[in-house]
Amino acid sequence: MKPLYTAGMYQIRAAAPADAAVITHHRRRMFVDAGRQDNRVLDVMAEHFKLWVEKRLADGRYLGWLTTEGGKVIAGAGLMVLDWPPHPLDPRQDKRGYLLNVYVEPEYRRKKLASQLIDQALAEARRQKIRVVALHSTDAGKPLYESNGFRPTNEMFYVEPVDG
Repeated sequence: MKPLYTAGMYQIRAAAPADAAVITHHRRRMFVDAGRQDNRVLDVMAEHFKLWVEKRLADGRYLGWLTTEGGKVIAGAGLMVLDWPPHPLDPRQDKRGYLLNVYVEPEYRRKKLASQLIDQALAEARRQKIRVVALHSTDAGKPLYESNGFRPTNEMFYVEPVDG
């Protein structure tokens, strides 16, 4: 696959359906690194997520970027474009971006790889004229996102309990 961006020995390329396993690995590690126990719930999530992301990469509903070094995937990020009602933050648009699965393998962190992937996702959002991009962050990730122009909001969640 042709790189979209090259910086030194690192290259960024678009993700494809064949990358579903590595994106699933990143998603699982992201949750574990954030403090979630690596248990059966993550097994089930990974099993379902792999099929979900593979399908959405194929049909364009999930856009992903992967950073490689010598052909090895070392980081990734994804963007979904969501149907969203016009809002005071963007009163004309009926879409919102959602940035997810931003992950850098531990030995490659602090090299601005996540910021480069975020730049790719935000460039795609701008290309699609999407002005609002949301995400969920760990406390550790907040400085990264704030340095890339994101700001905290007052969002809250209600989550039904799940068995297992």
